[in-house]
Amino acid sequence: MYYCQVLFVSGAGLLLIISFGLCAPTANEYSHGVDWLRRYGYLPPTDPRTERLQTREGLQEALRQMQRFGGIRETGILDDDTLSLMKTPRCSLPDIVGEEDLLKKRRKRRKRYALSGLRWQKKDITWSLDTYPNPSQSHTLVDHNLVDHIISEALQVWSSNTPLHFSRNHPETEEDIRVSFTKPEHGDGYPFDGRGGTLAHAFFPGSSDMSGDTHFDNDEIWSYGLDDRSGTTDLFTVAVHEFGHALGLSHSSSHPSIMSPYYQGTVGDIRQYKLPDDDRLAIQSIYDRCVGTFDAVANIRGEVFFFKGAFYWRYYKDSLSSIVPSLTSNFWVGLPQDLTRIDSVYERSDHHIVFFIGDQYWVFDATTRLDGYPRPLGDWNLRTNQGQAADRVEAVFVWAHNGQTYVFSGGQYWRFKENGQARTLDSGYPRMASIWSGVPSHPDDIITWKDGDTYFFKDTSYWVLKKGELNQGIITAKSIAEDWMICQASGTTPNHLPNVPESPRRDCDRSRSVNTQASHWLIISVSILLFSSGH
Repeated sequence: MYYCQVLFVSGAGLLLIISFGLCAPTANEYSHGVDWLRRYGYLPPTDPRTERLQTREGLQEALRQMQRFGGIRETGILDDDTLSLMKTPRCSLPDIVGEEDLLKKRRKRRKRYALSGLRWQKKDITWSLDTYPNPSQSHTLVDHNLVDHIISEALQVWSSNTPLHFSRNHPETEEDIRVSFTKPEHGDGYPFDGRGGTLAHAFFPGSSDMSGDTHFDNDEIWSYGLDDRSGTTDLFTVAVHEFGHALGLSHSSSHPSIMSPYYQGTVGDIRQYKLPDDDRLAIQSIYDRCVGTFDAVANIRGEVFFFKGAFYWRYYKDSLSSIVPSLTSNFWVGLPQDLTRIDSVYERSDHHIVFFIGDQYWVFDATTRLDGYPRPLGDWNLRTNQGQAADRVEAVFVWAHNGQTYVFSGGQYWRFKENGQARTLDSGYPRMASIWSGVPSHPDDIITWKDGDTYFFKDTSYWVLKKGELNQGIITAKSIAEDWMICQASGTTPNHLPNVPESPRRDCDRSRSVNTQASHWLIISVSILLFSSGH
């Protein structure tokens, strides 16, 4: 170990001397490192009016941020690991954009995956294939029929995990996603760079003409299912990744993830491929909300929580707190990390929160799990009229009319008096849930809300029983998606997603010089260097 100094001459001819604890970088490596930090948002761009030099402390802090973001040892030094990471193929999208974002990154832990904040406002999406790969490059590996099949199957990967449906249109018709294999300069301000560099890019959803469009570099040798040492690029792998962007996903830092910014080689047989859990949860968090069906609904401390899969949404003061859901197991730590469904949730009389999942239940004080949980559902003694034990809870709520707890399962319900942890089953139960006329006998969940009215939720609809009345005749079903999820009206099963304002576009690494209107569009570019010995 020894010390060295690196000399760097700025554009104004000023000499900057930086000392490093380990003598690793050359002047060229240092210059490349500073350019890299600027390019990906860790350092501000050079001010041409002042030729402002970076301070030693500023450079070291930028390096630490970069190292932390990249998951390597934080040294604040341009050491071998850092230089190696900087040479690693990656996307040209900055990691940090602007000082405000830098501060946020310092304070917050990064999400495993990232959402662009944009989505299609409908579930039926059209696509077209405008041009095919260069015949001289790829025709013998992927002919037109195989390209058609690969593109269709790559879209199917996403539709099989969402309510989205993709249908192909002819190129001359209007469609949502236009797919093309194109030349380096192709009119969107993001030229390709020949074989072995940027493979493809896609625009996020939105209302612009190019929203959703997906471009592949026609100089690549596109293939399917070949060994990664073949020197070709697997079309299916890249297409699945790019369509993730076209549907609203940003890059993921987790592994494994198809949304990693780096080319990962062939994924093997299309028919056997399944999205990694990280990508599945990400895309479902975008598109499952406006379908309108939820596993559980709970009134917790004045807010209504809607649970679906691994996520929840919060509804407070007649508005949805966020259109982007949160992971349930990250908020209520102690629930299963591989959580895929919650059957029912309610707030007990002592303000503890009870979760029912399958044949177990959990009790939380706010977000802290109480010792001794989960416990078996058998504690509740939910015996049906046929003498069988209920194997799950469909719905549970505390009725504002009398302060007692009602549990529904299998078309029957039980009534309990609760005093903190003490629980007594009233005599004469269970009873048939059909006593609650005008509402479903097998609800997804039930809450008491606002003036003590009781809300029954089932599939895409909900029903309201006014203030403690069991028999109110015919009750009109209302749309969960429209009234609670702030989605556009389209019958009982909404087809549209909410209007989300399109945010201003931030360039990855260069200004847009071709299409000025496209400066309002978001784009993701996947930059990969292919090596002769592999990818």
